[in-house]
Amino acid sequence: MHARREVFEAESADPEGVREGLRRIGALYDIEDEIRERALTAEAKRLHRLTHSKPHVEAFFDWVDRKLEATPFINALHYARERRAGLEVFLTDPDVALDTNHLERALRVIPMGRKNWNFCWTELGAKHVGIVQSLIVTSRLHDIDVYTYLVDVLQRVAEHPASRVAELTPRLWKRHFAANPLRSALHARVA
Repeated sequence: MHARREVFEAESADPEGVREGLRRIGALYDIEDEIRERALTAEAKRLHRLTHSKPHVEAFFDWVDRKLEATPFINALHYARERRAGLEVFLTDPDVALDTNHLERALRVIPMGRKNWNFCWTELGAKHVGIVQSLIVTSRLHDIDVYTYLVDVLQRVAEHPASRVAELTPRLWKRHFAANPLRSALHARVA
């Protein structure tokens, strides 16, 4: 989405080039609409993207390389080219969306509470607030009850092997531990 925005904002420099860039990006969104309409998931989604989106992505970056040689909106194209590896991740991972708009909306609460973060007192405290906020948002994106996740992980982390710490991230935690989460002592009294 940021790469698209960079192209869009260069309209005054090269309206025709921007229209072409937006058309090429729009073709990828059309393919994503088709994936949603067909309710493709996992491997079927990945294969559909490789078959249909990948040629558009390759053509887009070829076009970017050609335009870089003689265009007034060079900054937008450099932005896209420098991030090519990240922009292509959606082709091989069916769980990755084409853009990050849903993440930006979910994370909007963090800047909205900016004045509250002044009371973190230290840079380390602010960093920890960011980590916790990120875990909360990621849990919500994966339809995980945040309280259940945090109670489980905070109990599990001391004995969990450091080499497998990635299993405690919300997405992998859901796969490995969500069916039988650790509970707090309070849970037993309430239940």
